[in-house]
Amino acid sequence: MTYSAPKVEVTSAFWKNYRDLVATKVLPYQWQVITNQIEVDLPLDPGGNPTTGDTLSYAVENLKIAADQAEGKFHGMPFQDSDVYKWLESAAYALQDHDDADLKEIADGVVDLIAAAQQPDGYIDTFFQIKWPDRKFARIQQSHELYTMGHYIEAGVAYYEATGNEKALDVAKKIAACIAAHFGDEAGKVHGADGHPEIELALARLAEVTGDSQYAELGRWFLHVRGKDPDFYDKQNKADGWDRDFFEQIKYLPRTYYQAAEPVTKQQDAEGHAVRVMYLCTGMAHIARLTGDDSLLQACHTFWNSVVHKRMFVTGQIGTTKEGESFTYDYDLPNDAEYGETCASVGMSFFARRMLELEPKGEYGDVLEKELFNGTIAGMALDGRHFYYVNPLEVDPRKLKGNPDFRHVLAERAGWFACACCPANLSRLIASVDRYIYAVQDDGTILSDQFIANKASFDGGIVIEQRSNFPWEGHVEFTISNPEASEFRFGIRIPAWSKGAFTLSVNGEETAVEPEDGFVYLQIAGEKTDIALDLDMSVKELRANNRVAEDAGRVAVTRGPLVYTAESADNAGDLWLYSIKPGSGTYEFKPELLGGVGTITEQGVREVPDESDDLYLPAGTETTEAASVTFIPYYAWANRGEGQMRVWQRTV
Repeated sequence: MTYSAPKVEVTSAFWKNYRDLVATKVLPYQWQVITNQIEVDLPLDPGGNPTTGDTLSYAVENLKIAADQAEGKFHGMPFQDSDVYKWLESAAYALQDHDDADLKEIADGVVDLIAAAQQPDGYIDTFFQIKWPDRKFARIQQSHELYTMGHYIEAGVAYYEATGNEKALDVAKKIAACIAAHFGDEAGKVHGADGHPEIELALARLAEVTGDSQYAELGRWFLHVRGKDPDFYDKQNKADGWDRDFFEQIKYLPRTYYQAAEPVTKQQDAEGHAVRVMYLCTGMAHIARLTGDDSLLQACHTFWNSVVHKRMFVTGQIGTTKEGESFTYDYDLPNDAEYGETCASVGMSFFARRMLELEPKGEYGDVLEKELFNGTIAGMALDGRHFYYVNPLEVDPRKLKGNPDFRHVLAERAGWFACACCPANLSRLIASVDRYIYAVQDDGTILSDQFIANKASFDGGIVIEQRSNFPWEGHVEFTISNPEASEFRFGIRIPAWSKGAFTLSVNGEETAVEPEDGFVYLQIAGEKTDIALDLDMSVKELRANNRVAEDAGRVAVTRGPLVYTAESADNAGDLWLYSIKPGSGTYEFKPELLGGVGTITEQGVREVPDESDDLYLPAGTETTEAASVTFIPYYAWANRGEGQMRVWQRTV
């Protein structure tokens, strides 16, 4: 039996603030950018991509040119259209939560514009329609055509679900038909997958909303054809003209960069471009659920274990190096040179959600929580108008200005990027966070996976209300209204950070239930059930596995789901001079600070700065003084001006 997704109203103060920010500040700002109403001062491209130097987006203008509603030349990245599509998807989610007639009118107009730009055969990619009409699907290692079209399919599905706009869905179905006509095993078709995975997960979403399995099967074909012929991209590039590159620098990257060195079901490690890996894994997990393809599920397990257990930063960020925005090797987790692209954290959230739909394992929810409260939202300033592409765990502005090896890192967030994938990717995640709270299993089990206060309606008239002040407090209450007295299992995730240190009460009576794979399960049968859960919100310090050279002898300060960091704004002098005493942390909520955050103060010592100008001094001549160190949640750093930041701390 298939159970429909619940209708969820988010009531969490923490997340309502973010969702309101997206609806009222972020989306209007991004609309101004992509319609050339705002000229932005762009930083150097962190990934080293060549840029045109434009300070205007032209994303909507390109669509107008393709629709014969304007004249001009194409501007921007080959995948510039995707900025519009992700904006539309974000708007769709915002409209489900906010009754905004003006936003809907704009979004309806965007759908009309996209439909007008689409060619009769379903093709739509303004880079090729305007600039290279004779090279469609000829160089898919670099073209991002299926990536771009996939982002529209996601947007079209979301907008149809939010508003019932049939045109939005029709455009998506026409795109899928165009792709099916050009890709496949048959003679005359393209026998390969886009260099940037995305179409796979998009087709899964289209299959789900339409109930048409052909889309899932097409997505499955793309997954299995990737890496089947490792020479495929070289063959296409030579046929198209070896030196006619869109991105020359990525042509010579190893095939692992595209996850195309071998079939995905044979790969043993997460290799290459981190965002590509996450989109690939999200598609594999979703297609595995829709088609029952066990080989894809096993591949998901392999990728998950590689990333989560060997290649993930403590805040959930992934992607180690600016060279190819890629993974490197196991336990290589540098704090200051880290890449940690915002899109990669968003993609890891996608992957974790889809794995939860497949299997009730608490670890998936733990990672999703880590991403939601740390790795993703750190990518946006509290004003909703500035963003990080790269998310380091340690910053010294002097290093960023003086050492070109760190050109990819910014001390303060930027207003926009030439490759602007991250801002809209983050806004669509925040606007859709209601979809990440519950997972309904095939047997009807309801999993409450995230502690985000809400009121949710399920099949059979079941209503679950969750109340909490999470992430600042660990007391969570559930009221389950079950008017038909249906029998079902209700699972609540017990986070790894509260393992063995929680209490659970049902209808006022404390209940001892042992977690099963990270969830406690209750059998619900009555018309009303009240549940109270208390989690361990004490301050804790974590150490990294000692295979991680950069973090040896250091600890990271945490409380509940949040990772904390020290900033110059709270701590005088160079942050590396401080050492803290684990176990000394005290917590205080400060409603006036950074929109209201919990702070932690740890006791320790500070080395007194050397008076000598000698570069090297005898060991043992350093002096220390008692000191305390103040920490704020990592997601809130860099909102008070430029300064040092440091997650991992020395200890005494």
